[in-house]
Amino acid sequence: MNQVKIEFDRCKECGYCVNFCPQKVLLIGDKVNKRGYYPPAAALLQDCIACGTCARVCPEAAIAVYKES
Repeated sequence: MNQVKIEFDRCKECGYCVNFCPQKVLLIGDKVNKRGYYPPAAALLQDCIACGTCARVCPEAAIAVYKES
């Protein structure tokens, strides 16, 4: 399964990763980080195609995508 790694405390809850994911894998999470923001959560990770869009649009570089080999 592909993996989406989110650096929880770097996120500023801009929502770009959630809005631009073509598979709608990410959702705004329900846990607050140390900055007071709600980082995304990988809700439907089985649907991730590892396109990397979420990582490319993140202005904080808080996301990395790893494709299953």
